[in-house]
Amino acid sequence: MSRLTVLYQMDLPHRAVAVYTYLYDRANKNGECWPSVKTIAGDIKLSPATVRRAIKDLKKASLIYTEQRYRTEGGKSSLLFKIKDEF
Repeated sequence: MSRLTVLYQMDLPHRAVAVYTYLYDRANKNGECWPSVKTIAGDIKLSPATVRRAIKDLKKASLIYTEQRYRTEGGKSSLLFKIKDEF
């Protein structure tokens, strides 16, 4: 069964499926990507608040985890998204 077939069978809101698909499509070979919430929202036509809720849904389902990235000066940078390798 494909990764997305398993995803569709999970009890996730549509917003979470859309955001997961977006992140999966943009992840590098290590399963990492770092788009901003604003970029995700604009690209898949959801509000930033809806994207944040979807990220919470995906983290709760253990499909992704996030890590805050920081600039060398100490200020916050983007979130690093890591896609779970196996279901």
